[in-house]
Formats: sequence, structure tokens, C-alpha cells
Amino acid sequence: MFDPAILAALRNDKEVRIRTGGQTKGVIIWIVAVGDDVFVRSVRGPKGKWNAAASASGEAILQVAGRSIPVCATPVRDAATIDAVSKSYLAKYAGSPYATAMVAPDTLPTTLRLDPA
Repeated sequence: MFDPAILAALRNDKEVRIRTGGQTKGVIIWIVAVGDDVFVRSVRGPKGKWNAAASASGEAILQVAGRSIPVCATPVRDAATIDAVSKSYLAKYAGSPYATAMVAPDTLPTTLRLDPA
């Protein structure tokens, strides 16, 4: 589980960076929490390179609150969890015209749960 300060940042920050493979800069992504669990998804659906790399290796580095945090990335297949993640995206990013893109059918299979490594 993420420590309370990082979890609070993940709940509040609209954008974070994630690095996979040999990336040095990382990609800006949106992130949500459902309870104490943290989730990400690719707005590009299966074409998202960072998401494919994290899914394949199960590893990534999350950059949040001035820290680089190694994480384990686990694909989510449970329909109820995917639905809860979608609701969290719509609530957190309600003011953005891009929020609906994060809950489009082709993005749902890219849902990953992140846990500290």
C-alpha cells in the first residue's frame, strides 16, 4: 500500500508521470484511487506504449510529489473494479472534455492497478 502522503497526492494530483522500460523522462498520465487502490489507464487504449510495456513487464516508475516510486503494474480484468475505476475517472476529471475518452470501451482493457514495489 502507498504511504498516506503519496496516496493523498495520487488522489489530488490531476497529472503524474510514469516511466517504463528505459524511459528517462516518462509520460504524463491521469491517475485515480478507488479506496486505497491506485489505478491508471491509457487514453490511447491498446496503442499506448507505456501501458503495453507496464502490462508486459509488470513494472514501472511513478513520479509523484517529487519522488520516483517503483511500482508493480497488474492488469485488471474484474468488471466491477473496472466500472469503479471508470466512475473515479469521471468524478476526478469531470471538468475536462477528455474525461469520457478515459472510459471509452477501448481504454477499459488497459486498466492497471499500481502497487509499490
